[in-house]
Amino acid sequence: MIQIYEKDLVLFSHGKEVVVMESIHIPQGETMASGLVPDIWQWIRSLPKQWRAKESHSLQICTSPSTNQSLNLVVMSRQSETETRSFSLCFSICDDHDQVSLWSPKPKPANYTTDDVATQFLVEIICGVLRYGPYCSSRSILMLPNVQMSEDSGMMLSLSVLMLAFLVCVYEAPSTLRREFIGTITARLTQHGHEMRHAARELMLALGSSLEEQWMRSVNLGVTNWVMEALRSGTAPAPPPRFAVFTYALSASRLWKVQLYCPVVAMTMEHHPSSHHHQQQQLAKDERLLFSLNYQQLESVIQFVYRVAFKENWIDVAVNVDNIRCDVIQLVSETLMARQGHGSDEKHFPSRISLQLTPLAQSDILSLSVSRSTDNPVQEVGADKGIDTTFGAAPASIGISLSAHETVTRSMKPWKFEHSVHGNTASLSWFLHGDGGGGREVFSSEPPKLELFQPRSWFRNRYTSPSRPFTRNGGVIFAGDEYGEAVCWRMGAAAAGKTMEWEIKGRIWVTYWPNKKRTLHTETRRVEFRELLHLNIGE
Repeated sequence: MIQIYEKDLVLFSHGKEVVVMESIHIPQGETMASGLVPDIWQWIRSLPKQWRAKESHSLQICTSPSTNQSLNLVVMSRQSETETRSFSLCFSICDDHDQVSLWSPKPKPANYTTDDVATQFLVEIICGVLRYGPYCSSRSILMLPNVQMSEDSGMMLSLSVLMLAFLVCVYEAPSTLRREFIGTITARLTQHGHEMRHAARELMLALGSSLEEQWMRSVNLGVTNWVMEALRSGTAPAPPPRFAVFTYALSASRLWKVQLYCPVVAMTMEHHPSSHHHQQQQLAKDERLLFSLNYQQLESVIQFVYRVAFKENWIDVAVNVDNIRCDVIQLVSETLMARQGHGSDEKHFPSRISLQLTPLAQSDILSLSVSRSTDNPVQEVGADKGIDTTFGAAPASIGISLSAHETVTRSMKPWKFEHSVHGNTASLSWFLHGDGGGGREVFSSEPPKLELFQPRSWFRNRYTSPSRPFTRNGGVIFAGDEYGEAVCWRMGAAAAGKTMEWEIKGRIWVTYWPNKKRTLHTETRRVEFRELLHLNIGE
Protein backbone atom coordinates (compact mmCIF):
# COMPACT_ATOMS: atom_id res chain seq x y z
CA MET A 1 0.00 0.00 0.00
CA ILE A 2 1.09 3.55 -0.61
CA GLN A 3 2.34 5.32 2.49
CA ILE A 4 2.61 9.04 3.20
CA TYR A 5 6.34 8.32 3.65
CA GLU A 6 6.44 9.60 7.22
CA LYS A 7 4.18 8.22 9.89
CA ASP A 8 4.51 11.40 11.93
CA LEU A 9 2.72 13.23 9.13
CA VAL A 10 -0.53 11.69 10.32
CA LEU A 11 -2.40 12.62 13.49
CA PHE A 12 -3.78 9.16 13.90
CA SER A 13 -2.94 5.68 12.70
CA HIS A 14 -5.42 4.09 10.29
CA GLY A 15 -6.44 0.57 11.20
CA LYS A 16 -5.36 -2.16 8.84
CA GLU A 17 -6.98 -5.15 10.59
CA VAL A 18 -9.82 -7.15 9.10
CA VAL A 19 -13.11 -6.37 10.85
CA VAL A 20 -16.12 -8.64 10.38
CA MET A 21 -19.16 -6.40 10.78
CA GLU A 22 -22.45 -7.95 11.76
CA SER A 23 -25.90 -7.26 10.38
CA ILE A 24 -24.74 -5.32 7.37
CA HIS A 25 -27.86 -4.13 5.58
CA ILE A 26 -27.70 -2.63 2.09
CA PRO A 27 -31.17 -1.43 1.15
CA GLN A 28 -32.51 -2.00 -2.33
CA GLY A 29 -31.42 0.64 -4.84
CA GLU A 30 -28.40 1.86 -2.92
CA THR A 31 -25.81 0.43 -5.30
CA MET A 32 -24.20 2.94 -7.64
CA ALA A 33 -24.10 2.83 -11.42
CA SER A 34 -20.65 3.52 -12.80
CA GLY A 35 -21.31 7.06 -14.03
CA LEU A 36 -23.46 8.37 -11.17
CA VAL A 37 -22.41 10.46 -8.19
CA PRO A 38 -23.58 8.90 -4.90
CA ASP A 39 -26.33 11.04 -3.40
CA ILE A 40 -25.09 11.10 0.18
CA TRP A 41 -27.75 13.60 1.21
CA GLN A 42 -30.67 11.39 0.18
CA TRP A 43 -28.98 8.35 1.66
CA ILE A 44 -28.67 10.12 5.00
CA ARG A 45 -32.31 11.23 4.83
CA SER A 46 -33.31 7.59 4.31
CA LEU A 47 -31.56 6.39 7.47
CA PRO A 48 -33.90 5.30 10.30
CA LYS A 49 -34.70 7.72 13.09
CA GLN A 50 -34.28 5.00 15.72
CA TRP A 51 -31.23 2.71 15.69
CA ARG A 52 -30.87 -0.78 17.12
CA ALA A 53 -27.60 -1.94 18.63
CA LYS A 54 -25.11 -3.16 16.02
CA GLU A 55 -27.35 -1.96 13.21
CA SER A 56 -25.49 -0.71 10.12
CA HIS A 57 -26.28 0.77 6.73
CA SER A 58 -23.96 1.14 3.76
CA LEU A 59 -23.80 3.04 0.50
CA GLN A 60 -21.77 1.67 -2.39
CA ILE A 61 -19.22 4.20 -3.71
CA CYS A 62 -17.63 2.08 -6.44
CA THR A 63 -17.03 -1.52 -7.45
CA SER A 64 -14.27 -3.60 -8.99
CA PRO A 65 -15.57 -5.43 -12.09
CA SER A 66 -12.68 -7.92 -11.96
CA THR A 67 -13.20 -9.01 -8.34
CA ASN A 68 -16.82 -7.99 -7.63
CA GLN A 69 -15.64 -6.24 -4.48
CA SER A 70 -16.96 -2.80 -3.62
CA LEU A 71 -15.91 0.24 -1.63
CA ASN A 72 -18.71 1.18 0.74
CA LEU A 73 -19.44 4.04 3.07
CA VAL A 74 -20.78 2.42 6.22
CA VAL A 75 -22.55 3.92 9.21
CA MET A 76 -23.30 1.76 12.23
CA SER A 77 -24.58 1.83 15.75
CA ARG A 78 -22.76 -0.38 18.21
CA GLN A 79 -22.01 -0.91 21.88
CA SER A 80 -18.67 0.37 23.12
CA GLU A 81 -16.66 -1.17 25.98
CA THR A 82 -18.59 0.97 28.44
CA GLU A 83 -21.91 -0.26 26.97
CA THR A 84 -22.70 3.23 25.69
CA ARG A 85 -24.41 3.36 22.32
CA SER A 86 -22.02 4.91 19.78
CA PHE A 87 -22.22 6.01 16.17
CA SER A 88 -19.43 5.10 13.73
CA LEU A 89 -18.65 6.05 10.13
CA CYS A 90 -16.12 4.20 7.97
CA PHE A 91 -15.03 3.21 4.48
CA SER A 92 -14.88 -0.53 3.95
CA ILE A 93 -14.21 -3.00 1.17
CA CYS A 94 -16.84 -5.70 1.12
CA ASP A 95 -17.54 -8.90 -0.76
CA ASP A 96 -20.13 -11.59 -0.15
CA HIS A 97 -18.63 -12.56 3.20
CA ASP A 98 -16.42 -10.00 4.95
CA GLN A 99 -15.87 -6.31 5.46
CA VAL A 100 -12.33 -4.90 5.53
CA SER A 101 -12.30 -1.57 7.32
CA LEU A 102 -10.01 0.98 5.63
CA TRP A 103 -10.80 4.25 7.40
CA SER A 104 -12.78 5.15 10.46
CA PRO A 105 -12.76 8.14 12.86
CA LYS A 106 -13.43 7.80 16.57
CA PRO A 107 -16.98 6.64 17.31
CA LYS A 108 -19.39 9.37 18.38
CA PRO A 109 -22.29 9.17 20.85
CA ALA A 110 -25.38 8.13 18.92
CA ASN A 111 -27.66 10.96 19.99
CA TYR A 112 -27.96 12.80 16.68
CA THR A 113 -31.19 13.88 15.11
CA THR A 114 -31.65 13.22 11.41
CA ASP A 115 -30.91 16.86 10.60
CA ASP A 116 -27.63 16.70 12.53
CA VAL A 117 -26.29 13.59 10.81
CA ALA A 118 -25.41 15.29 7.50
CA THR A 119 -23.53 18.07 9.26
CA GLN A 120 -21.66 15.57 11.44
CA PHE A 121 -20.85 13.49 8.36
CA LEU A 122 -19.38 16.55 6.62
CA VAL A 123 -17.24 17.46 9.63
CA GLU A 124 -15.92 13.88 9.87
CA ILE A 125 -15.16 13.81 6.14
CA ILE A 126 -13.34 17.18 6.26
CA CYS A 127 -11.25 16.00 9.21
CA GLY A 128 -10.49 12.76 7.36
CA VAL A 129 -9.20 14.61 4.30
CA LEU A 130 -7.08 17.00 6.37
CA ARG A 131 -5.50 14.14 8.34
CA TYR A 132 -4.06 12.73 5.11
CA GLY A 133 -2.30 16.04 4.53
CA PRO A 134 1.42 16.87 4.76
CA TYR A 135 1.25 19.21 7.76
CA CYS A 136 -1.41 17.55 9.87
CA SER A 137 1.09 16.74 12.63
CA SER A 138 1.32 20.44 13.46
CA ARG A 139 -0.69 21.40 16.50
CA SER A 140 -2.22 24.53 15.03
CA ILE A 141 -5.84 24.92 16.06
CA LEU A 142 -8.24 25.82 13.26
CA MET A 143 -11.98 26.13 13.64
CA LEU A 144 -13.93 23.80 11.40
CA PRO A 145 -16.78 25.46 9.53
CA ASN A 146 -20.26 25.49 10.99
CA VAL A 147 -22.00 24.50 7.76
CA GLN A 148 -25.76 24.20 7.83
CA MET A 149 -26.56 21.33 5.48
CA SER A 150 -29.60 21.30 3.23
CA GLU A 151 -30.67 19.65 -0.01
CA ASP A 152 -29.03 22.52 -1.92
CA SER A 153 -25.66 21.60 -0.40
CA GLY A 154 -26.05 17.88 -1.03
CA MET A 155 -23.57 17.90 -3.92
CA MET A 156 -20.96 19.46 -1.62
CA LEU A 157 -21.36 16.50 0.74
CA SER A 158 -21.08 14.04 -2.17
CA LEU A 159 -17.93 15.81 -3.42
CA SER A 160 -16.34 15.63 0.04
CA VAL A 161 -17.08 11.92 0.35
CA LEU A 162 -15.60 11.20 -3.08
CA MET A 163 -12.44 13.17 -2.27
CA LEU A 164 -11.94 11.24 0.96
CA ALA A 165 -12.70 7.98 -0.87
CA PHE A 166 -9.96 8.87 -3.38
CA LEU A 167 -7.42 9.40 -0.59
CA VAL A 168 -8.51 6.25 1.23
CA CYS A 169 -7.95 4.26 -1.97
CA VAL A 170 -4.54 5.86 -2.61
CA TYR A 171 -3.21 5.09 0.87
CA GLU A 172 -5.26 2.17 2.19
CA ALA A 173 -6.79 0.06 -0.59
CA PRO A 174 -5.02 -3.13 -1.74
CA SER A 175 -3.00 -2.64 -4.90
CA THR A 176 -5.19 -5.17 -6.73
CA LEU A 177 -8.22 -2.91 -6.28
CA ARG A 178 -6.67 0.55 -6.15
CA ARG A 179 -6.52 1.32 -9.87
CA GLU A 180 -10.11 0.27 -10.57
CA PHE A 181 -11.50 2.11 -7.55
CA ILE A 182 -9.60 5.30 -8.30
CA GLY A 183 -10.57 5.17 -11.96
CA THR A 184 -14.26 5.05 -11.03
CA ILE A 185 -13.97 7.79 -8.39
CA THR A 186 -12.09 10.20 -10.64
CA ALA A 187 -14.57 9.58 -13.46
CA ARG A 188 -17.42 10.59 -11.16
CA LEU A 189 -15.56 13.70 -10.05
CA THR A 190 -14.98 14.82 -13.64
CA GLN A 191 -18.08 13.62 -15.51
CA HIS A 192 -20.25 16.07 -13.60
CA GLY A 193 -17.81 18.93 -14.06
CA HIS A 194 -20.07 21.97 -13.64
CA GLU A 195 -21.90 20.67 -10.56
CA MET A 196 -18.68 19.45 -8.94
CA ARG A 197 -16.84 22.73 -9.62
CA HIS A 198 -19.72 24.68 -8.07
CA ALA A 199 -19.78 22.34 -5.06
CA ALA A 200 -15.98 22.64 -4.66
CA ARG A 201 -16.20 26.44 -4.77
CA GLU A 202 -18.89 26.46 -2.08
CA LEU A 203 -16.84 24.08 0.05
CA MET A 204 -13.70 26.21 -0.25
CA LEU A 205 -15.60 29.35 0.74
CA ALA A 206 -17.08 27.48 3.72
CA LEU A 207 -13.68 26.20 4.84
CA GLY A 208 -11.93 29.58 4.78
CA SER A 209 -8.49 30.34 3.40
CA SER A 210 -6.32 28.42 5.89
CA LEU A 211 -8.32 25.18 5.78
CA GLU A 212 -8.70 25.57 2.01
CA GLU A 213 -4.91 25.49 1.62
CA GLN A 214 -4.62 22.42 3.85
CA TRP A 215 -7.44 20.67 1.98
CA MET A 216 -5.85 21.25 -1.44
CA ARG A 217 -2.38 20.23 -0.25
CA SER A 218 -3.82 17.04 1.22
CA VAL A 219 -5.72 16.17 -1.97
CA ASN A 220 -2.81 16.97 -4.28
CA LEU A 221 -0.31 15.10 -2.12
CA GLY A 222 -2.55 12.10 -2.74
CA VAL A 223 -2.60 12.85 -6.48
CA THR A 224 1.20 13.15 -6.51
CA ASN A 225 1.65 9.87 -4.62
CA TRP A 226 -0.74 8.16 -7.04
CA VAL A 227 1.15 9.41 -10.11
CA MET A 228 4.55 8.65 -8.60
CA GLU A 229 3.50 5.12 -7.73
CA ALA A 230 2.68 4.56 -11.39
CA LEU A 231 6.12 5.89 -12.37
CA ARG A 232 7.90 3.67 -9.85
CA SER A 233 5.95 0.57 -10.86
CA GLY A 234 6.98 0.99 -14.48
CA THR A 235 3.40 0.97 -15.72
CA ALA A 236 2.32 3.60 -18.19
CA PRO A 237 1.30 6.43 -15.87
CA ALA A 238 -2.25 7.59 -16.46
CA PRO A 239 -2.64 11.36 -16.76
CA PRO A 240 -3.27 13.00 -13.39
CA PRO A 241 -6.96 13.41 -12.54
CA ARG A 242 -8.40 16.63 -13.95
CA PHE A 243 -9.69 17.68 -10.53
CA ALA A 244 -6.04 18.03 -9.45
CA VAL A 245 -5.97 21.40 -11.27
CA PHE A 246 -8.47 23.37 -9.25
CA THR A 247 -9.51 27.00 -9.71
CA TYR A 248 -12.43 29.09 -8.59
CA ALA A 249 -13.43 32.72 -9.05
CA LEU A 250 -14.98 35.27 -6.72
CA SER A 251 -16.61 38.59 -7.70
CA ALA A 252 -17.50 40.84 -4.75
CA SER A 253 -16.86 44.28 -3.28
CA ARG A 254 -15.34 45.65 -6.50
CA LEU A 255 -12.80 42.82 -6.42
CA TRP A 256 -12.19 40.00 -8.88
CA LYS A 257 -10.28 37.08 -7.43
CA VAL A 258 -9.14 33.78 -8.95
CA GLN A 259 -7.55 31.09 -6.77
CA LEU A 260 -5.54 28.30 -8.40
CA TYR A 261 -3.98 25.09 -7.07
CA CYS A 262 -2.05 22.66 -9.26
CA PRO A 263 0.45 19.93 -8.31
CA VAL A 264 3.57 19.95 -10.46
CA VAL A 265 2.82 16.41 -11.69
CA ALA A 266 -0.40 17.70 -13.28
CA MET A 267 1.30 20.50 -15.24
CA THR A 268 2.01 20.17 -18.96
CA MET A 269 5.68 19.72 -19.83
CA GLU A 270 7.12 22.23 -22.27
CA HIS A 271 9.41 20.22 -24.55
CA HIS A 272 12.77 21.75 -25.38
CA PRO A 273 13.79 20.42 -28.81
CA SER A 274 17.30 19.06 -28.40
CA SER A 275 18.01 17.44 -25.08
CA HIS A 276 14.60 17.02 -23.44
CA HIS A 277 14.31 13.24 -23.91
CA HIS A 278 17.84 12.64 -22.65
CA GLN A 279 17.25 14.91 -19.66
CA GLN A 280 14.07 13.06 -18.71
CA GLN A 281 15.95 9.76 -18.82
CA GLN A 282 18.64 11.19 -16.55
CA LEU A 283 16.01 12.63 -14.20
CA ALA A 284 14.30 9.24 -13.89
CA LYS A 285 17.61 7.83 -12.61
CA ASP A 286 18.08 10.64 -10.08
CA GLU A 287 15.33 9.69 -7.63
CA ARG A 288 16.22 12.42 -5.14
CA LEU A 289 15.92 15.19 -7.74
CA LEU A 290 12.75 13.58 -9.09
CA PHE A 291 11.30 13.67 -5.58
CA SER A 292 12.28 17.32 -5.06
CA LEU A 293 10.77 18.48 -8.34
CA ASN A 294 7.52 16.50 -8.19
CA TYR A 295 6.43 16.86 -4.59
CA GLN A 296 5.54 20.51 -5.12
CA GLN A 297 2.34 22.43 -5.78
CA LEU A 298 1.76 25.71 -7.59
CA GLU A 299 -0.53 28.03 -5.63
CA SER A 300 -1.60 31.30 -7.21
CA VAL A 301 -3.90 34.20 -6.36
CA ILE A 302 -4.95 36.69 -9.03
CA GLN A 303 -6.75 39.81 -7.83
CA PHE A 304 -8.07 42.78 -9.80
CA VAL A 305 -9.97 45.81 -8.54
CA TYR A 306 -12.45 47.51 -10.81
CA ARG A 307 -14.36 50.78 -10.82
CA VAL A 308 -17.31 51.95 -12.88
CA ALA A 309 -17.44 55.64 -13.85
CA PHE A 310 -20.58 57.13 -15.45
CA LYS A 311 -19.97 59.91 -17.94
CA GLU A 312 -22.49 62.02 -19.83
CA ASN A 313 -22.74 59.74 -22.87
CA TRP A 314 -20.78 56.64 -21.95
CA ILE A 315 -19.58 54.40 -19.10
CA ASP A 316 -15.96 53.57 -18.27
CA VAL A 317 -15.05 50.24 -16.64
CA ALA A 318 -11.44 50.40 -15.42
CA VAL A 319 -9.66 47.29 -14.11
CA ASN A 320 -6.40 47.50 -12.16
CA VAL A 321 -3.98 44.86 -10.93
CA ASP A 322 -4.32 44.52 -7.18
CA ASN A 323 -2.17 41.45 -6.48
CA ILE A 324 -0.72 38.65 -8.58
CA ARG A 325 0.90 36.02 -6.35
CA CYS A 326 2.51 32.74 -7.38
CA ASP A 327 4.22 30.33 -5.00
CA VAL A 328 5.63 26.83 -5.44
CA ILE A 329 4.90 25.04 -2.15
CA GLN A 330 6.36 21.67 -1.21
CA LEU A 331 3.85 18.96 -0.35
CA VAL A 332 5.95 17.18 2.29
CA SER A 333 7.75 18.23 5.43
CA GLU A 334 11.22 19.77 5.47
CA THR A 335 12.54 16.64 7.18
CA LEU A 336 11.20 14.30 4.51
CA MET A 337 12.29 16.59 1.67
CA ALA A 338 15.85 16.64 3.04
CA ARG A 339 15.88 12.86 3.51
CA GLN A 340 14.40 11.77 0.19
CA GLY A 341 15.06 14.83 -1.95
CA HIS A 342 17.64 17.59 -2.20
CA GLY A 343 16.07 19.90 0.35
CA SER A 344 13.69 22.79 -0.18
CA ASP A 345 16.04 24.76 -2.47
CA GLU A 346 15.74 22.54 -5.55
CA LYS A 347 12.35 23.34 -7.02
CA HIS A 348 10.61 25.14 -9.85
CA PHE A 349 10.19 28.90 -9.90
CA PRO A 350 7.58 31.04 -11.73
CA SER A 351 8.97 32.18 -15.09
CA ARG A 352 5.99 33.61 -16.99
CA ILE A 353 2.42 34.68 -16.25
CA SER A 354 -0.06 35.48 -19.02
CA LEU A 355 -3.62 36.72 -18.38
CA GLN A 356 -6.42 37.68 -20.77
CA LEU A 357 -9.57 39.59 -19.80
CA THR A 358 -12.50 39.57 -22.22
CA PRO A 359 -16.09 40.86 -21.84
CA LEU A 360 -18.32 38.08 -23.17
CA ALA A 361 -21.19 40.36 -24.31
CA GLN A 362 -19.53 42.91 -26.56
CA SER A 363 -22.47 44.75 -28.16
CA ASP A 364 -22.09 47.63 -25.68
CA ILE A 365 -18.29 47.88 -25.93
CA LEU A 366 -17.08 51.00 -27.73
CA SER A 367 -13.32 50.78 -27.17
CA LEU A 368 -10.55 49.33 -25.05
CA SER A 369 -7.54 51.30 -23.83
CA VAL A 370 -4.39 50.30 -21.98
CA SER A 371 -2.07 52.60 -20.10
CA ARG A 372 1.14 51.44 -21.71
CA SER A 373 2.11 48.85 -24.25
CA THR A 374 5.26 47.77 -22.48
CA ASP A 375 7.30 48.34 -19.38
CA ASN A 376 10.89 48.19 -20.58
CA PRO A 377 13.59 46.97 -18.23
CA VAL A 378 15.58 49.58 -16.40
CA GLN A 379 18.88 50.00 -18.18
CA GLU A 380 21.66 52.15 -16.83
CA VAL A 381 24.64 52.30 -19.13
CA GLY A 382 27.54 54.44 -18.05
CA ALA A 383 31.19 54.72 -19.06
CA ASP A 384 33.73 55.74 -16.44
CA LYS A 385 37.13 56.62 -17.90
CA GLY A 386 40.26 57.64 -16.02
CA ILE A 387 44.05 57.54 -15.72
CA ASP A 388 45.79 55.86 -12.80
CA THR A 389 49.23 57.08 -11.71
CA THR A 390 51.75 55.30 -9.54
CA PHE A 391 54.90 56.88 -8.06
CA GLY A 392 58.02 54.84 -7.50
CA ALA A 393 58.72 53.99 -3.89
CA ALA A 394 62.55 54.19 -3.86
CA PRO A 395 64.36 57.56 -4.37
CA ALA A 396 66.83 55.98 -6.78
CA SER A 397 64.00 54.95 -9.12
CA ILE A 398 61.77 57.97 -9.06
CA GLY A 399 59.28 57.67 -11.88
CA ILE A 400 55.65 57.79 -12.79
CA SER A 401 53.62 54.87 -14.19
CA LEU A 402 50.47 55.67 -16.12
CA SER A 403 47.53 53.36 -16.98
CA ALA A 404 44.04 53.97 -18.40
CA HIS A 405 40.81 52.22 -17.36
CA GLU A 406 37.21 52.15 -18.54
CA THR A 407 34.26 50.76 -16.56
CA VAL A 408 30.81 50.10 -18.09
CA THR A 409 27.83 49.39 -15.81
CA ARG A 410 24.43 48.00 -16.82
CA SER A 411 21.45 46.90 -14.80
CA MET A 412 18.28 45.19 -16.01
CA LYS A 413 15.03 44.36 -14.23
CA PRO A 414 14.54 40.57 -14.27
CA TRP A 415 10.76 40.81 -14.84
CA LYS A 416 9.34 42.52 -17.91
CA PHE A 417 5.67 43.54 -17.98
CA GLU A 418 3.59 44.06 -21.11
CA HIS A 419 0.08 45.18 -21.99
CA SER A 420 -1.43 44.28 -25.34
CA VAL A 421 -4.87 44.46 -26.97
CA HIS A 422 -6.58 41.94 -29.27
CA GLY A 423 -10.03 43.17 -30.26
CA ASN A 424 -11.80 43.72 -26.93
CA THR A 425 -9.41 41.41 -25.06
CA ALA A 426 -6.81 42.92 -22.76
CA SER A 427 -3.65 40.85 -22.28
CA LEU A 428 -1.26 41.24 -19.37
CA SER A 429 2.02 39.33 -19.38
CA TRP A 430 5.01 39.07 -17.09
CA PHE A 431 8.24 37.52 -18.45
CA LEU A 432 11.28 36.52 -16.40
CA HIS A 433 14.63 37.14 -18.10
CA GLY A 434 17.96 35.58 -17.21
CA ASP A 435 21.14 37.58 -17.16
CA GLY A 436 23.05 34.82 -18.94
CA GLY A 437 22.89 34.44 -22.68
CA GLY A 438 21.88 38.04 -23.32
CA GLY A 439 18.96 38.12 -20.92
CA ARG A 440 16.74 35.71 -22.84
CA GLU A 441 13.24 34.77 -21.68
CA VAL A 442 13.63 31.95 -19.18
CA PHE A 443 10.44 30.00 -19.91
CA SER A 444 11.31 29.43 -23.58
CA SER A 445 15.07 28.86 -23.45
CA GLU A 446 17.73 26.72 -21.85
CA PRO A 447 20.68 28.29 -20.06
CA PRO A 448 24.15 27.75 -21.54
CA LYS A 449 25.54 24.52 -20.11
CA LEU A 450 28.70 26.15 -18.76
CA GLU A 451 26.68 28.69 -16.81
CA LEU A 452 24.83 25.94 -14.97
CA PHE A 453 27.99 25.37 -12.91
CA GLN A 454 29.07 28.98 -12.42
CA PRO A 455 28.47 29.84 -8.76
CA ARG A 456 27.71 33.51 -9.50
CA SER A 457 24.99 32.95 -12.09
CA TRP A 458 21.75 34.59 -11.01
CA PHE A 459 19.81 31.32 -11.04
CA ARG A 460 22.20 29.69 -8.55
CA ASN A 461 21.55 30.48 -4.88
CA ARG A 462 18.52 32.29 -6.25
CA TYR A 463 16.54 32.30 -3.00
CA THR A 464 19.26 33.91 -0.88
CA SER A 465 20.96 36.30 -3.30
CA PRO A 466 20.32 40.01 -2.55
CA SER A 467 19.46 40.55 -6.22
CA ARG A 468 17.02 37.63 -6.38
CA PRO A 469 13.94 38.04 -8.60
CA PHE A 470 11.78 36.07 -6.13
CA THR A 471 10.61 36.19 -2.54
CA ARG A 472 12.70 34.35 0.04
CA ASN A 473 10.39 31.33 -0.35
CA GLY A 474 10.76 31.30 -4.13
CA GLY A 475 7.51 32.95 -5.19
CA VAL A 476 6.67 36.23 -6.92
CA ILE A 477 4.30 39.06 -6.04
CA PHE A 478 3.19 41.74 -8.49
CA ALA A 479 1.31 44.46 -6.65
CA GLY A 480 -0.78 47.37 -7.80
CA ASP A 481 1.72 49.98 -6.71
CA GLU A 482 4.05 48.82 -9.51
CA TYR A 483 1.58 47.40 -12.02
CA GLY A 484 -1.37 49.63 -11.21
CA GLU A 485 -2.08 51.15 -14.63
CA ALA A 486 -5.67 50.46 -15.61
CA VAL A 487 -7.16 48.62 -18.52
CA CYS A 488 -10.30 50.56 -19.48
CA TRP A 489 -13.34 49.49 -21.49
CA ARG A 490 -15.58 52.30 -22.73
CA MET A 491 -19.22 51.26 -23.05
CA GLY A 492 -22.36 52.78 -24.42
CA ALA A 493 -24.87 54.27 -21.98
CA ALA A 494 -27.26 51.37 -22.72
CA ALA A 495 -25.04 49.09 -20.57
CA ALA A 496 -26.29 50.78 -17.38
CA GLY A 497 -28.09 48.37 -15.06
CA LYS A 498 -26.75 45.21 -16.72
CA THR A 499 -24.78 42.43 -15.06
CA MET A 500 -21.98 41.46 -17.42
CA GLU A 501 -19.63 38.51 -17.53
CA TRP A 502 -15.90 38.79 -18.11
CA GLU A 503 -13.81 35.78 -19.01
CA ILE A 504 -10.34 35.46 -17.52
CA LYS A 505 -8.00 33.00 -19.20
CA GLY A 506 -4.55 32.44 -17.85
CA ARG A 507 -1.38 30.45 -18.27
CA ILE A 508 1.40 30.14 -15.72
CA TRP A 509 4.84 28.68 -16.43
CA VAL A 510 7.25 27.33 -13.83
CA THR A 511 10.87 26.47 -14.63
CA TYR A 512 13.59 24.45 -12.96
CA TRP A 513 17.23 25.41 -13.35
CA PRO A 514 19.78 24.03 -10.84
CA ASN A 515 20.05 26.08 -7.67
CA LYS A 516 22.71 24.39 -5.52
CA LYS A 517 22.82 20.90 -7.01
CA ARG A 518 25.29 20.23 -9.83
CA THR A 519 23.14 18.90 -12.67
CA LEU A 520 22.43 19.65 -16.29
CA HIS A 521 18.70 19.02 -15.90
CA THR A 522 16.33 21.89 -16.73
CA GLU A 523 12.61 21.87 -17.44
CA THR A 524 9.58 24.13 -17.81
CA ARG A 525 5.96 23.23 -17.10
CA ARG A 526 2.70 25.06 -17.82
CA VAL A 527 -0.83 25.16 -16.43
CA GLU A 528 -3.87 26.82 -18.02
CA PHE A 529 -7.17 27.92 -16.51
CA ARG A 530 -10.39 29.71 -17.41
CA GLU A 531 -12.93 31.34 -15.11
CA LEU A 532 -15.92 33.70 -15.38
CA LEU A 533 -16.14 36.95 -13.43
CA HIS A 534 -19.21 39.12 -12.92
CA LEU A 535 -19.65 42.88 -12.84
CA ASN A 536 -22.82 44.84 -12.23
CA ILE A 537 -23.02 48.09 -14.19
CA GLY A 538 -25.02 49.84 -11.49
CA GLU A 539 -27.53 52.55 -12.24
